[in-house]
Formats: sequence, structure tokens, C-alpha cells
Amino acid sequence: PAEWRSRYGKDCVIDLVGYRRNGHNEVDEPMFTQPLMYTKIRKQATLLDIYSRKLLDEGVVTEKEIEEEKERYDSILSEAYKNAEKEDKSYNRDWLDSPWSGFFGERDPIKCDPTGVSEDILQHIGMAFSSPPPGNFKIHPGLRRILKSRLEMVEQKTIDWALGEAMAFGSLLKEGIHVRLSGQDVERGTFSHRHHVLHHQTIDKTTYRPLCHLWPDQAPYTVCNSSLSEYGVLGFELGFSMTNPNALVMWEAQFGDFMNTAQCVIDQFISSGQAKWVRQSGLVMLLPHGMEGMGPEHSSGRPERFLQLCSEESDVFPNIDEDFPMRQLNDINMIVANCTTPANYFHVLRRQIALPFRKPLILMTPKSLLRHPEAKSHFSEMTEGTSFLRLIPDNGPAKDNASAVRRHLLCSGKVFYDLTKERRARNLDSEVAITRVEQLCPFPFDLVKQEIDRYPNAEIVWVQEEHKNQGFWSFVQPRMQTAVAHQRPILYVGRAVSPSTATGSKHTHKKESERLLNESFA
Repeated sequence: PAEWRSRYGKDCVIDLVGYRRNGHNEVDEPMFTQPLMYTKIRKQATLLDIYSRKLLDEGVVTEKEIEEEKERYDSILSEAYKNAEKEDKSYNRDWLDSPWSGFFGERDPIKCDPTGVSEDILQHIGMAFSSPPPGNFKIHPGLRRILKSRLEMVEQKTIDWALGEAMAFGSLLKEGIHVRLSGQDVERGTFSHRHHVLHHQTIDKTTYRPLCHLWPDQAPYTVCNSSLSEYGVLGFELGFSMTNPNALVMWEAQFGDFMNTAQCVIDQFISSGQAKWVRQSGLVMLLPHGMEGMGPEHSSGRPERFLQLCSEESDVFPNIDEDFPMRQLNDINMIVANCTTPANYFHVLRRQIALPFRKPLILMTPKSLLRHPEAKSHFSEMTEGTSFLRLIPDNGPAKDNASAVRRHLLCSGKVFYDLTKERRARNLDSEVAITRVEQLCPFPFDLVKQEIDRYPNAEIVWVQEEHKNQGFWSFVQPRMQTAVAHQRPILYVGRAVSPSTATGSKHTHKKESERLLNESFA
């Protein structure tokens, strides 16, 4: 084929017919359903016999040499099989393919590199990301307003979600890490928040990518809209992530719900690839998630499915030491997180590269929080010495008078902002504490126990906006019970069980949300 293409400049098709000598497997009986074909197959000599006969006829080898070669090869296989039975652990470093050569090196397997960066780097990326393209590049008037708003935030040393993401990407590019993002509408962002590709308004197919022009010696940044095939594109990005551990490879669903058409990739490869084939992947799945009245196909990234696939023991409280968070990450098959601040999103993305190993990261990402006035972070939360927060405790009046707190709400994601707004409206800041669990898996047993113990007289309540048979409840409930040694009850507040992720009625959605808030502060 190679010679044909070289000579004629055309592709060729080889019609190669193969067969299974033993049917589906060694104990299958293919004659049940294919009697005529397998009558012929059983009369067919094996490839080894055909080739051996050819060599004998040509005088290349003798019968004795053929038998000796067969015995030699059989002994190699037998010896390898016996040796394999003696092994009791997997050797990741020996199994990883050539692009991973030297990746593990002498790095401590339970030490993570820092994820904070200097303020100068943040400032540089922020200014570049907030500036219009050079020259006479004509951008949309609406984008000028967006860039102006970004610039004002940078001057105030604050960030929203889009800026935090750009700073994570840009800082990795400076460190020589290839950053790759694909998915439906990722260049602009499903919710028109990202704008990583700017389009000239009068010259067709003329674009500018600000993150590709941060430093002259930066690594490449690839951002590309994909076709509407979650199965095909997610599978491709998984393969891409496995070729090079020093690349941040991300796939974003247009809405988290859409990942369900790629479920077989998630079940058979992403969640279980290391256990099956001793192959690691640092792939990031970005799944827009949140109950915002948009109906059953645009509300849920199905966190319950990913959490059900996580290989973490729920009924035994682990041994806690200073290396506990890293040992958890090293032992788990994949990470599931639901960040509530741009700074935490920044850190969790950078942590994917800072880790001394690779694990898939499943991120429930926001929709309304992209523009929420309170969902902002300060530069100081991303500079040197800062890191990803697995849990964010209540730092308000409740913490200062912990013994008087009557209710302790634990939650994850967007519902935190709904709860804090309602608590403020009811003037309950001193009576109700709200704790955010940012990393669901591995579960932060140590921090959850610490926060629960802080409020000894409070009812413990898990609050979620998802339905009871969905979301996080079935995962966190046994772990929270383990954290309190089954000595205190864990209450549930959230939507009732449902076969659908969300109602299609805006009115019903509003009523459900009101009921959730009333029950949270009952």
C-alpha cells in the first residue's frame, strides 16, 4: 500500500478475509449456527503449518529445526506465564508507552508541585486576555464591552470564571505545557463567556487567539469546536491524553447532560483504564451542571454516575496524616469535583499537571455562576503558597460562635450561593453554618469530620438541588455517616426522587426551589 500511494498518489483498499478458528472463544461451538463455513475452516491448515511446509519444500529448514523452534517459543510463553502468577502488584512505570518515558523519574509519588503562580504572571495573562487584537482587527461591539469588563477586573485584581480559566491555561503554557480544549462551541463557550477565538467582523475566516500570543516561547494552545458526536470526540481526546502526560487535555460538553451519548467511553475506558490496562490518563471532562429551570436535557452532568464508578471505600474511616490527600488521589481511579470559586477552578486545572501521576478529572462546571457577582476570586487566592481547597468552611459569624449554631448545611456547587442569599435574607448568619464540599471524590473525610465536629449542637444536613436519587446524596451520605462514626444523624434536603433530571415546567421548578430553601432553614 505504501508503494502504491507513493507511486500513484492514491489510496488503495485491501479486502482481507479472516476467520476465527474456534468461533467466539475456545469453548464456543460455531457449528451450531455456521456449519458449512466451519466445516471448511476445520479442513484448513493453520498458518504455522502452511508456512512450515513452504520452508521445508524450499529446503530452508528441517523438520527438527521447526520442532525445536516450536518448543523454544512454547517455553518462553510458559515461563512468562509462571512468572506472571508470582506478581502481586502492577508496575505503572514499566508499562507506560514511550511518550511517557521519564515522566515518573525520581518524583515522590505523594508530593504535588505547587499550583500557585506569581502575581506578575496573572497580571500579564489578564492584560493580554482583556486586550483587543493588534492592528485593524475589527471585533464585535459586544466583545469590546466584555474585554473592557475583564480589564477592569484585572485592574482590581479580581477574576471571574473565564479569567480564572484563562489564567490556568496561560500559566501552564508559560511552563511549556500544551493545553488542548475541544467540544461543542468551546471557542466561544456555550454561554458566550470564553471567547478564546475572536472573529474579524468584515473579513471572513480571519481570527485571533489571544492565548496563543502570551509569550514568544510558550507551548501551543489548541482550542477547537467539535462535531456533535460526544462518543467520537471524547474517545479521541482520551487517546490524545494518553500519548503525552505533559499536556492538559480537556473535553467540554455543551451541556453536561450530553455526555450520556459517550457513556461507553466513560464506563469502559475513563473510569477503569488504569485497572484494566495499567494506562493512566489526565483527561479533564468539563460538564456544565446546575438546576436552573432549563428542562430535563439541559440541567445535569449526572454526577451520580461518575461517583458510582469511583473506587473509594465508604464505610471505613481512613488513617489521616499529612500525606492523606495525596494518597487518596494516588489510590483513586478518577477525581470528581464541583468548584464554587474561579480560584479553585484555576487550582484544580493546574493540579492535573502538578500531580506526579495522571488521573481523569470530572468537573461539574457552572452556568449562571459564570456571571454571578459573588462568584469571583482575588489574585491573592492564586499566588504562591495557595492551592486547591477540597472543602471551603464557613468563615462568617457562625464560625465565631460555633456552639450556638443550630443547623450545619453541607453542600456542593451552585446551591451554595442560593443558600447564602436566603440565609442573609432570613438574618440567620449566626445560627446556620454552610460548608462547601469542592472535591467529592476522593472524599475529604478529614475536613468533613473537622467541620462537623466544629458545630457540636447543630443538626447536620446535606443540601442539594438535584433529585434524591441523583446528584451527590447517595455518595456522600454513607461517607458522612462514617465521618461521625454513626453517632449523629445526617438529614437530607433536596428534590424528591425522580426518573427525570429536571422538570420541564418553569413554574414547577420555581416551586421546587422555594421548597428546598424553606426546608434548608426550617
